[in-house]
Amino acid sequence: MHHGAAFALVSALVSERILSREELRLRDARRILNADRVYGIAAGVALVVGALPVAFFEKGPQSYLHSAPSIAKTSLFDWATVDLPDTRVLLVAAGAQARRAAGGQREKMKWIRLVILGELACVALVILCAALMARGVGYVGS
Repeated sequence: MHHGAAFALVSALVSERILSREELRLRDARRILNADRVYGIAAGVALVVGALPVAFFEKGPQSYLHSAPSIAKTSLFDWATVDLPDTRVLLVAAGAQARRAAGGQREKMKWIRLVILGELACVALVILCAALMARGVGYVGS
């Protein structure tokens, strides 16, 4: 389930990235909002399912708290799942502005695309940290 949520999260981000072009149409904005909704749900599922081994199974919290990749993975996941600024608010503003005038929309769309690209980069680093954790790299403890 953890991996399924991760795949859904990445798929939603890629969809947002593809749909967010300079000339945003209202139909595309709605699709991006739907992809963002899927992204949020997938992130929530991945967080809950990913926290279960820490709390109840496998090695326990001490193993994860003494692993540098685990701490980095958690931090990167937080950065990847927090839209700064919230993509949905920017898309609604960009969509409303598109109906009035297309002049300032390009700047907002560049910012939105940059935020989505940053989220994708964080997800790629989360995957790297997961691989390092699985190999025991960066474990500091007794």
